[in-house]
Amino acid sequence: EELVAKSIAPVKREYLRPPPSAPLLKDKKSKRQIKRERREEQKSPLHLCPKVAKSGKVSACPYGDKCRFSHDVEAFKAVKPADIEGSCPFCSYGLACRFAGTHRGKSSELNFFSKDTQKLLWKNKMKFPKAEATLKLLGLDARPLKKAKDKSLKLHPREKKLIDFRDKLYLAPLTTVGNLPFRRVCKVLGADVTCGEMAMCTNLLQGQAAEWALLRRHSSENLFGVQICGAYPDTVTKTVELIEQECSVDFIDINMGCPIDVVVNKGGGSALLTKPMRMKSVVEAASSTVGTPVTIKVRTAYFEGKNRIDSLIADMGSWGATAVTIHGRSRQQRYSKPADWDYVYQCVRKAPKSLQVLGNGDVFSYVDWNNHKTECPELSTCMIARGALVKPWIFTEIKEQRHWDITSGERLDILKDYARFGLQHWGSDSKGVETTRHFLLEWLGYTCRYVPVGLLDIIPQKINWRSPSYYGRDDLETLMASDSAADWVRISELVLGKVPSGYSFAPKHKSNAYDRAENG
Repeated sequence: EELVAKSIAPVKREYLRPPPSAPLLKDKKSKRQIKRERREEQKSPLHLCPKVAKSGKVSACPYGDKCRFSHDVEAFKAVKPADIEGSCPFCSYGLACRFAGTHRGKSSELNFFSKDTQKLLWKNKMKFPKAEATLKLLGLDARPLKKAKDKSLKLHPREKKLIDFRDKLYLAPLTTVGNLPFRRVCKVLGADVTCGEMAMCTNLLQGQAAEWALLRRHSSENLFGVQICGAYPDTVTKTVELIEQECSVDFIDINMGCPIDVVVNKGGGSALLTKPMRMKSVVEAASSTVGTPVTIKVRTAYFEGKNRIDSLIADMGSWGATAVTIHGRSRQQRYSKPADWDYVYQCVRKAPKSLQVLGNGDVFSYVDWNNHKTECPELSTCMIARGALVKPWIFTEIKEQRHWDITSGERLDILKDYARFGLQHWGSDSKGVETTRHFLLEWLGYTCRYVPVGLLDIIPQKINWRSPSYYGRDDLETLMASDSAADWVRISELVLGKVPSGYSFAPKHKSNAYDRAENG
């Protein structure tokens, strides 16, 4: 009880061990050094031209001697890293593939970004007839009509597709780690609803391919949405029209809760909580433009102690929102205190019957899930965020109503699935392998927080518990409990082969993984 009061996981005494000594910190590379290494890498025989790699013929490259990639096939074969065990899951990488050419199958992904659309966005020639008509009628256009008497522009409420979140297991949109391979893992383990990583409206409207890649969907994601973030009605409305036109999605979620400074300083995310009239304009304009259901995600308030969602929620349904997810923390609070579920329940009871209200914050076991549903039956469902990052089998636990004492071997199988899904998504050449490894390592920064059920004196584990150093029941379980990036690299080698010489990994955020602000 004393340990729990201090938020320390009560690991059984026989498994405790002294904390390992801290590793020596290496000097960080300068931007100039990284740039120089990148240039040298491009000159390397390993940087084989994709056209040549696919066909095996130098003549296949249309750029000839002007190509910035290497065309030396024999030199590439001499330095190519060893193949990874297994067969290629899906490939168009030819000689560059790390699976010795055992190619089969087709991509099962959807929402590929059209080059023609990208060119129109680049040249600022993309038309947004629905968005512009809606904005003019709502008086939100930058160039309003002198007389709003044009009957052809009359705003008709669009017939919305029906979507029911009630009692469904909803994997929250999660920046960086909530990528498509991770969502596929969660689908296998029981998630019902998935949502893409948060995409910035301005970047989508500029045709940035990396931002559009966040909207990619796998065929197994049968109830899938995308999350966007924008500060103004015009950018959000044009974005939702474009998404409905270009992508296959079941709902579009507008983020009004992201706490990170780079988003808030531009007026997006939780900054909108300080401007309720703009919140209304954004939701009203977006929902009036598309037939796809529009949902919103909010925090309790911007400032601690100044909750305001309870005063707005009665009107959110009339704005056109299908559902609202309330994260039980303020922007100022970040993750420093437990989520305020009593306030979430208060908002749920004030909401109109037509508006589905979801709760979010600290769900880490089927007991947490059951408690929230029992305390507030009107709650549609709970969104699961960090709990799924630490233990993605939480979806299985909720569906089967049990504490799963998962073995290290079963956890390794989940990591193998992730590696396979990652190679299908990012590619099976050396670049794809290392991209998969990078995102796997980012995820391992969360999974090491899990303490096996059989090692605890009190169950279930709470999400805010810090785990002491402990021995697992086998060497692999001990390795998986390590918070050392070097040990995460060792785990990655079990599923993706040896790392290149001189490889090092620094987590995106060196601070406590629980405090990652962008998972708002």
